[in-house]
Amino acid sequence: MFLLAVLLSSSLQAGQSVIICSVTADGAPVAGAEIVVAGMTYATDAGGAVQIVVSPGPVQITVAKPGFAPVTTTVTVATGQRQAVSIELEQPPRIEETVTVSATRSTTRLQDQPLRVEVVDQEEIDEKAMMTPGSVAMLLNETTGLRVQTTAPSLGAANVRIQGLRGHYSQLLADGLPLYGAQGDSLSLLQVPPLDLGQVEIIKGVASALYGAAALGGVVNLVSRRPRETESRLLANATSQSGRDVAAYHAQAPAGAWAWTLLGSYNGQTGRDLDGDGWSDLPTFNRGVIRPRVFFDNRQGDTVLATLGVITENREGGTLPLRTAPDGRPFREALDTRHVDGGFVGRWVIAGSRVLSVRASALRQAQQRQMGEVSERGTRAVRFAEGSLQGIAGRQTWVIGTAFQQDRFTLDQLPQFDYRFSAPAVFAQNEASFGPKFTLGVSARADLHSEYGTLLSPRLSVLVRPWSGWTVRVAAGTGAFAPTPFLEETEEAGLSRLLPLRGLRAERARGTSVDVTRVLGPLEVTGTVFGSLVNDPVQQQVADAAHVRLINADGPTRTTGTELLLRYRAGEFSAWVTHGWTRSTEIDPDRGGRREVPLTPGQTASFTVMWELESRGRLGIEGYYTGRQTLDENPYRSAGHPYVLLGALAERTFRGIGLFLNSENLLDVRQTRDDPAVLPSRRADGRWTVDAWAPLDGRVINGGIRVTF
Repeated sequence: MFLLAVLLSSSLQAGQSVIICSVTADGAPVAGAEIVVAGMTYATDAGGAVQIVVSPGPVQITVAKPGFAPVTTTVTVATGQRQAVSIELEQPPRIEETVTVSATRSTTRLQDQPLRVEVVDQEEIDEKAMMTPGSVAMLLNETTGLRVQTTAPSLGAANVRIQGLRGHYSQLLADGLPLYGAQGDSLSLLQVPPLDLGQVEIIKGVASALYGAAALGGVVNLVSRRPRETESRLLANATSQSGRDVAAYHAQAPAGAWAWTLLGSYNGQTGRDLDGDGWSDLPTFNRGVIRPRVFFDNRQGDTVLATLGVITENREGGTLPLRTAPDGRPFREALDTRHVDGGFVGRWVIAGSRVLSVRASALRQAQQRQMGEVSERGTRAVRFAEGSLQGIAGRQTWVIGTAFQQDRFTLDQLPQFDYRFSAPAVFAQNEASFGPKFTLGVSARADLHSEYGTLLSPRLSVLVRPWSGWTVRVAAGTGAFAPTPFLEETEEAGLSRLLPLRGLRAERARGTSVDVTRVLGPLEVTGTVFGSLVNDPVQQQVADAAHVRLINADGPTRTTGTELLLRYRAGEFSAWVTHGWTRSTEIDPDRGGRREVPLTPGQTASFTVMWELESRGRLGIEGYYTGRQTLDENPYRSAGHPYVLLGALAERTFRGIGLFLNSENLLDVRQTRDDPAVLPSRRADGRWTVDAWAPLDGRVINGGIRVTF
């Protein structure tokens, strides 16, 4: 022991550090567990512990023991520090994979996060890329608690509602950057090809403490695929509804610390009038996307990502040539988009155990909108910068930082809607681990908004593992939302009939959720109960026959619900079953009194079954149930009836080539089979169509080829 102490002392004097690693299972020490650190293998003693001399900085630890699932984790130690690390082993098989998430800032393993983060992995992304190669809309729509809502039926635009809250509350990020706007828009989901995505991270509920006043409803973080080897992918697709997609992706293997990827995509659709009423049920559009990314990783904790994106798209809908709206005149709808963005994400290990993170981005998006006789040209510019410092002190993992975001909008024809919002912010987060069974997370953020003043957003999260195979997460937080002229309604109708904004107050919300997960061998069961309350919600109100206004409602929007997810994986077979119940009510802005929030189904359910045929392909079937949902300003019905969608996917692969055939909505459910989509008279905000509560495109069959070089 004396000799060991002398050796440790000399090592520490030479700038070394010590990790004291304790390994347990069901609360009891595990002797003889193998621990691999920096290529060296160590074994725990009878008390389940071992001391390891390491170099300061990030240290990766892998623990293995026959009869238990291996565990890999990373800790950061300072020079001369003696740091205790506790690792809990569990019996295999495990459904939870070693997935690292970044949306919560602490960049820790998914299963160690006190805040629940749902991750769509690479396998699911690849499957959905064969169904809708041009967008991530279907990928998100098939996630429990998320609903992709069509906001402009004639143009096909859509946004994502998270746990019953309206789509403009959802923040869409790319690698943690607001590359699609401070608030996003109704086309963002449709303009992101999934071919270069590595995973999708979803935080449901009030997330303002993490990402400020644009994340009242939740966050969807699209994480790019990291290049590990040189590969090229090509995907070509065509649909029975005259859709076409071509996407190419190339990843260059790291040369030293540097690597890069390039994505190029073309997506198009020819307009279709499926019910013969002279109005486009599917829009005509052509879109091109190009996105290069450059990566740096020195394998010592320093990483950099830089990206540039260009999107150009032309969409057209409304009446067909030589056809008219009910007022006897043609009505053309069109939306042309020109989007350019750039972003940077960097992480550096400093002072031995600290991690400095810097994120920055800028975008400019110009849109030319045509709504009948009205033309609007608007330009949005968003600038974002953030710096944070992360450290580990014993059981504590803390983050402090500051951020600045500026959102500018100019409208050539209607300058009264121009705005320039600036919001410097400070934030802090701390996660305290009290052994493998209990973790407490606390975060808070203050945004100093130039229009709406100080917006405070605290949040508390708790992770508990009461018994082996059980995980409980409890979260509660508050948040705020800074109103702009853009709601789901104005995204569709434009601003020409909107009265100038007067006296709007910031929306403020609080929400809570409880998640319980039980792992039973290859079966994982997760149940969720959630609730939220939004005070001063901004709603659109009819002012007169030809104008609308935005107001703060007289009462809050109340939302409660439950989610159930069953996931089974065994070898080549996997299956998912989900169910969701949501009740959301608000004040009717035109009639007064409380009502159900329109376009919010009370019940949803789904099942998916997939067989992965090793080196030969895959075969899958899926079904989705959507229950009753109330409708607004629909003269044909007050509520949409329940419906079921069925789909099937088959892929055959050989020698790097995959041929796939996919079918969606096999029962050919279509909203216009029940009622017309066109209104008998024009709405006060200028729209001619009812809201989309069911599919407008009916049965769609698509097929194509994807090649990996």
